[in-house]
Amino acid sequence: MNREPTITESHTAMLRTLCRSGNRWLSILLLLGGVATGLAGGLRVQAQTPPPAPQADADNAEQVALGQQVYASFCAGCHGANLEGQPDWRKKLPMGNFPAPPHDETGHTWHHADQWLFEIVKYGGRYHAPPRYRSAMPAYQEMLSDAEIWAVLAFIKSRWPAAIRAQQEQQNAGNR
Repeated sequence: MNREPTITESHTAMLRTLCRSGNRWLSILLLLGGVATGLAGGLRVQAQTPPPAPQADADNAEQVALGQQVYASFCAGCHGANLEGQPDWRKKLPMGNFPAPPHDETGHTWHHADQWLFEIVKYGGRYHAPPRYRSAMPAYQEMLSDAEIWAVLAFIKSRWPAAIRAQQEQQNAGNR
């Protein structure tokens, strides 16, 4: 029963032939090329395997606890310790931007999918805004990790009533 040699067996046989013929430099180059090809193949496999989808899980107590800490440090100064936002948040300020909105059920945060909210926190208030829109919302990509941003969103969502959470989940479902 004849079988085809594997790629490894073929490379090994070729290297032996080259070594016996005295062409060691060519053997080394071919060996290094094979190693590089193998590594690239491994990287290609890793790149094709998507990481688990990040999410803001309001039912994950550990994520919510981290989010509460991060929110208190980075968000409460503008959006309020109780997610209440700034007064008259719908009224444009003299500089052309709006006050920080509430993140509780009285605001509009729950009208948006998690990914949209994540991008606003990470890249700043102008990320999804129309041209020339003025926003005081800073980008946190240099200050917070992605995990911390998702945790903040989990904390915010954990404070919403069940009906609001269910409505916001519909936004997420349409975004998947």
